[in-house]
Amino acid sequence: MLTRETVDGPMELLVAEPSGPVRGGVVVIQEAFGLTDHIGRICERLAAVGWLAVAPALFHRTGSPVFGYGDLAEVAPHFLAIGADGLRTDVGIAIDVLAEAGVAPRHRGIIGFCMGGTVALWAATEFELGAAVSFYGGGVLDGRFGLPSLVELAPTLRAPWQGHYGDLDRSIPVVQVEALRVAADRAAVPTELYRHADAEHGFNCDDRDAFEPASAAAAWQRSLDWFDQHLA
Repeated sequence: MLTRETVDGPMELLVAEPSGPVRGGVVVIQEAFGLTDHIGRICERLAAVGWLAVAPALFHRTGSPVFGYGDLAEVAPHFLAIGADGLRTDVGIAIDVLAEAGVAPRHRGIIGFCMGGTVALWAATEFELGAAVSFYGGGVLDGRFGLPSLVELAPTLRAPWQGHYGDLDRSIPVVQVEALRVAADRAAVPTELYRHADAEHGFNCDDRDAFEPASAAAAWQRSLDWFDQHLA
């Protein structure tokens, strides 16, 4: 765990380092429940295949809490405390950690889950990155964190982007996912969007009731392939 100072106080960052040569680096953006064990395992899985993984604690302004998956009602104040400027600061610091480790911009990626999926797409319009992956990021039609909606942002992607959404996700209807596909197709960089027929929101997290192993395995492998293609 690292700590970096921000204008809003110290921020911790979870770091997982490869045991062998570093192929590049990936910023991992948390779910709406904080730096959960799941996010820690994502970092470890990335490090196991050669990526230096860095996950910033986006809730540092409100004490960096971690919530259970049934505590969604308690999340809102922490979610709302971030804002667009806060995201620029926090994601920028995580990218700086990769830079300090010698990872060049074209070898830097980002992946996010839930609210982190939203942040990952936005970051690929804001920062110099080699690739981005979003898992079930919301705010497709209505912006979050003071940012434009994802359908507004997607045509301005600066880095190749891949998205994963579940057809059974009641919070992100298929019609919205298809609107995002159309918007992403207008970008000047490669994009891919996968729909998982048997998956709900949160299907990649094996600590959630929504975990769907087949969809999770397929989405994870495609994510790794995307990073292999665009970051290596």
